[in-house]
Amino acid sequence: MTTTETTAQIPSPRRDTGPEEAVDTAIDEACRTLHLPTIRSRVQDMAGEAMRQRSSYKDFLADLLEAECAEREERRKLRLVREANFPRPKRLEDFDFEENPNVTPELVGTLSDPAWVRAGQPLCLIGDSGTGKSHLLIGIGTAMAEAGLKVRYTTTVNLVNELAEAADEKKLSRTIARYGRVDLLCLDLCRDRDYAEWAGSA
Repeated sequence: MTTTETTAQIPSPRRDTGPEEAVDTAIDEACRTLHLPTIRSRVQDMAGEAMRQRSSYKDFLADLLEAECAEREERRKLRLVREANFPRPKRLEDFDFEENPNVTPELVGTLSDPAWVRAGQPLCLIGDSGTGKSHLLIGIGTAMAEAGLKVRYTTTVNLVNELAEAADEKKLSRTIARYGRVDLLCLDLCRDRDYAEWAGSA
């Protein structure tokens, strides 16, 4: 009878009465093994603060875990925004409402709530060139990504080219399925110059 060896690295036992360096090493090794980078980097500072505040062991543990969860959630938001493939950073709070009086903060506020995306409702931004459509599109997409939704940004030209190439390579269904896995597709209409360049190469 044989036993299967585990690949996880288990920290070696320590004595509670050992030197402080041994305790720090044990904590560091455990955090590496359990993939807890925030606790690993902040445990010393937070331990000092807990001693000054005379926090209980449970309070100290809760603070450590809350810090790890908060940092992990922040990294998740950054990853979702990065994977959305926005061409440049734009946020809804930076939108100039004075330059675009037809767009109200109240309306934009409702669009920052992911409920309409989860309900499967579409959104179409219509306006002349220079009225902030792309800013709003990227800002809304960023807000949705930070709310935990999978978002993808592309232009109409890029999407048409990608679908055409996928059809030529017999990969159309796979490409459509990939887009079908996102919660929100931000499709930016091409400018006249972009369309002329695309039409000329088609």
